[in-house]
Amino acid sequence: MANIQYYDVILRPVVTEKSMGQMGERKYTFFVHPEANKVMIKEAVEKMFDGVKVSKVNTMNCDGKKKRRGMTYGRTAKQKKAVVFLTEDSKEIEIFSGL
Repeated sequence: MANIQYYDVILRPVVTEKSMGQMGERKYTFFVHPEANKVMIKEAVEKMFDGVKVSKVNTMNCDGKKKRRGMTYGRTAKQKKAVVFLTEDSKEIEIFSGL
């Protein structure tokens, strides 16, 4: 496995209607490095955002979608998503506050 630092684990937040609705339940969704595990994701979130405590992490590997251009078929890139659950006494993540 590659040597992944905590600032390389989280790539970007997922901004969809479903993920925005889950923010009220203290669930935040991120695209993460494909080789990152749950422990690495938990440490990265707690280090990057001050006052945030993670209770658990759910991960999912999403296959690329089939795309076609003329007679040629291909696939988009695979991605890994993580849903981070915060504890009740944790602070909110500020990156989502303006959305």
